[in-house]
Amino acid sequence: MKPILARAERATLARFASRELLVAFDFDGTLAPIVRAPARAAMRARTRRLLRSLAELYPCVVISGRSRRDLLSRLRGTSVLRAIGNHGGEPSARPREVRARVRRWRAALARRLRGLAGVTIEDKGLSIAVHYRRAPERARARQTIREAASGQAQTRVVGGKCVVNLVPRGAPNKGAALEAEKRRLGCDAALYVGDDETDEDVFGLPADGSRMGIRVGRKRGSRARYYLREQAQIDALLEALIRLRRRP
Repeated sequence: MKPILARAERATLARFASRELLVAFDFDGTLAPIVRAPARAAMRARTRRLLRSLAELYPCVVISGRSRRDLLSRLRGTSVLRAIGNHGGEPSARPREVRARVRRWRAALARRLRGLAGVTIEDKGLSIAVHYRRAPERARARQTIREAASGQAQTRVVGGKCVVNLVPRGAPNKGAALEAEKRRLGCDAALYVGDDETDEDVFGLPADGSRMGIRVGRKRGSRARYYLREQAQIDALLEALIRLRRRP
């Protein structure tokens, strides 16, 4: 992985900025810092101002694990073209069928995880997130949650930062959502920034020169080619992209 803000990568970033470029982001851990209570996650004021400026220069979308309704409330006033929720699955072609399946998962998980300290089940309509950040024994909690999740029918279980996600098997992922937006907006290239396991669905897309994957936090085994050292560097990346599009 290469540091995208390093002097040696300026020309690469400039080449992408000169194309018909779609700029896309995850939300938690990328545009907004990770916080102890997910409901309190928010962009810093400076990030919000920069994102608003960026969206005036490039088509921008956000693809998040949050529900679309939740995500829209956190992006209000930024001029982002589209908010895509539930790890790329929302909007869904079969919302009623998927919601019914998710309700069954939630009931089964509530029974299996009853009494497990520090664990909360978040029903996002088209997926489930089981949070264990507050669990006194995180390793044990994660193992118990994964065992319970793997017993549910037609699920794809994806880990994250103190969370286990249950997503309908076969539902569009973040990679599919990014490619759909790229086609819809008539872009010939896409830059995507994310920080977690579900973002690997973007980073693992075929390396054909039309995408730049940037991971927040360097991680061995990630398929992202570039990285930001920490979440706070997102502002510097936004500034660099704005500067490249505004220059004569």
